[in-house]
Amino acid sequence: MSTSRPEPQAPELNGPVTRWLLDSDPSIRWQVLRDLTGAPADEVAAERARVATEGTGARLLSLQGTDGQWGGAAWNRGWDSTMHVLMLLRDLGLDPAGDQACRAVGLVRDRVTWRGWDAQEGNPFFAGEVEPCINGQVGAVGAYFGQDVRGIVDRLLTEQLGDGGWNCEAVNGSTRSSFNTTICVLEALLAHEVSTGASPDVTDARLRGQEYLLERRLFRRRSTGEVIERDRKGGAAWTSFAFPTWWHYDVLRGLEYLRRARVVPDERVDDAIALLRSKRDDDGRWPLETRHPGLMPVEIDGAVGRPSRWATLRALRVLRWYASGVAQPLRPQGA
Repeated sequence: MSTSRPEPQAPELNGPVTRWLLDSDPSIRWQVLRDLTGAPADEVAAERARVATEGTGARLLSLQGTDGQWGGAAWNRGWDSTMHVLMLLRDLGLDPAGDQACRAVGLVRDRVTWRGWDAQEGNPFFAGEVEPCINGQVGAVGAYFGQDVRGIVDRLLTEQLGDGGWNCEAVNGSTRSSFNTTICVLEALLAHEVSTGASPDVTDARLRGQEYLLERRLFRRRSTGEVIERDRKGGAAWTSFAFPTWWHYDVLRGLEYLRRARVVPDERVDDAIALLRSKRDDDGRWPLETRHPGLMPVEIDGAVGRPSRWATLRALRVLRWYASGVAQPLRPQGA
C-alpha cells in the first residue's frame, strides 16, 4: 500500500499517441476530441454524429431486428443481446438525441420484453428483471438513452447491503457486497442522476456505494490491505483491463466511474493510479489485457496483448482527471 501520494502529472495530450487515437473509428475520435484535445464543441458534435452512420456504431445499429431485439433476446449469455449492444452503443457515445438512436431505442422500449425471468416474464425491457447486476446495466443504458428507469432505481435502492455495496447473491443469503455488482449499480445510479437530476435517496445510496470501492482502494481487501487477485465468481483478475467490461469489474472501470462522477481524487486512488501507469508501454499506449468470454456482435478492439485504442483513451482521460485534482459538475456521459 502506498505511503505517500505520487505527484499528479497530466498525460501528454499531443503527439504520436493522440494521432494514433484519432486515426480510428468515429466513436473513439469524438471522445478524444472532447476529453483529451479540448476541440471546439461544434467539431466534437460533428464527429460524434458520425457514430450513427459510419464504422462500429452504424454496424451495430444495422443488426437490430424488426422486433427491436439484438441477438433475439433482451439478455443472453452470449453477450450479443439487446442489453449488451445497448451497452456498447453507450460506450461508443451514440448521441441519444439523434434520429438513429431514438428510432432504435424506441423499438426496444415498445417491443422488447423479458422472457424466462419468472415474475418478470413479459416486463417491458426498461422495467428490468430481478438481478441487481443486470438491472444496473439496464438502468445505466436506459438512463443514458433518456428512458424512464425509476422503477429499476427504486428496486436497487432497496437492495443495498450494510457495507454499502450490492451483490446478486444476496438473494441466496450473502451479506457481503460484490465489486462486480456494485460497479454496475453505481453506473446506473450515476446515469440516472445525470439524466433526471440528483435526489437525496439516490445520491446517498450512490455515495455509500462509492465509499465501498474507495475504502478498498479499488482493489484491496479492507481488512488486510492485500491486493484481491481474482474475482471469486468469474475468476477475472481485477488488475487486468478489458474492453468491453460487461458485468465484470476491473480497476480501470472503477477509475472511470470515479472520473465520470467527478470525485476529487485522494490517496485512496493512488495505488490504482500507480497500477494504471505501470501498464503504459514505451510508446505511451496501453494494451488490451483480457477479453471476457462471449460473442462480440462487432469487433471493436484489437487482439489481447496488443496496444488498444480503447484502453489508451480510457487510461489517458483517467490520468487527466487525477492530475486535475478538482471536482467538476456532473454532465451526461455523452455530453
